[in-house]
Amino acid sequence: MDIIPRKKYLEQVRPYIGKNLIKVLVGQRRTGKSYFLLSIQEEIKKQGGSSNIIYINKELYSFDFINSAKELHDYIKLHLSKDYNYIFIDEVQEIPAFEKVLRDLQSKENVDIYITGSNASLFSSELATRLSGRYIQIKINPLSYPEFLEFHNLENIEKSLNLYMRFGGMPFLKNLKLEEEIIIPYLKSIFDTVLLKDVVSRANIRNVEFLIQLVKYIAENTGNIISAKKISDYMKSQKINIPPNTVINYLGLLTNTFLIDRVPRKQVAGKKIFEINDKYFFEDLGLRNSLIGFRAQDISKIIENIVYMHLIYLGYEINVGVDAGKEIDFIAHKKDRIVYLQVCYLLSDEKVIEHEFGNLLAIKDNYEKLLISVDKFHYSNYKGIRHYTLSEFLIQYE
Repeated sequence: MDIIPRKKYLEQVRPYIGKNLIKVLVGQRRTGKSYFLLSIQEEIKKQGGSSNIIYINKELYSFDFINSAKELHDYIKLHLSKDYNYIFIDEVQEIPAFEKVLRDLQSKENVDIYITGSNASLFSSELATRLSGRYIQIKINPLSYPEFLEFHNLENIEKSLNLYMRFGGMPFLKNLKLEEEIIIPYLKSIFDTVLLKDVVSRANIRNVEFLIQLVKYIAENTGNIISAKKISDYMKSQKINIPPNTVINYLGLLTNTFLIDRVPRKQVAGKKIFEINDKYFFEDLGLRNSLIGFRAQDISKIIENIVYMHLIYLGYEINVGVDAGKEIDFIAHKKDRIVYLQVCYLLSDEKVIEHEFGNLLAIKDNYEKLLISVDKFHYSNYKGIRHYTLSEFLIQYE
């Protein structure tokens, strides 16, 4: 099996191999969590020594018989050895009360545990309650642009960036020809699985049509400031009567499956987080585009979504900035570092230049400020603000 290692995530997990912490790998379906488990197994084998690997994948029919905590416990107990044991459980949320088994296994001195799952709410509640901080969580995202180039053996040229904008970063695309009639049906199948299996079935959703319309609304308004009331009012105009509270619940279900991310607004000066009017971005642009198509008029939204996901890939926490009535596209935090970012399509004339740079110049502190566009030229420094072309930012910025 040809496994391309995802170096960033291996670097995150290496310090915890062999340590008495459960490694929890979370992320949307089909982002490569299963293959990453195999990469970890290869890493363990390279270290040598006598070890026993137990692998359970709940997406495979051969493990369909494990449907309870007792069946999980009995299977693992049967395969445990006296040597050191590495236990890998893929899509563990498919097993009710799985956390009880993990807690029991963690009490053994010769066990190292790795699990994956596709539901943020389930993990945050159950693991926090049962394991009391004895786990480390690592988020596995779709491919970043540099990873996309590596997986598809592409050069960093305009055509490659356009392919990434159009088809996104699902790892399995490396096995397919990057053509619309081939890629879009595959991406639609992923969307259907996430929506029907991880949202509709798990939450017993009855109004499936509204759920689909809600995702399409988010796709149409990617990067726009929206609220539950605004969505509710729009749905009423479409003869769909859904109260704001129901909209909020459905948005929560979609974020829990990592299909979309909610980005709240925050004051630039001060720590106030606004509780209404957020932005939403897709974790994979290919899934977004499979819903409503890749359209020229959406290019600014797509670019902003790409910048957002790259910041997440780099480990930043993100807010939308609010400063004296002006919007700053992103405030990015990582440890003691703060970066303000504006994103636009083209710096087409002086008015656009003054507006985009002006929002950043109005911020009075001395933290780093960036402007990102798809222009083929760039200002090396505009009154202290660094300007990146999109491809430069995706390849060079850390």
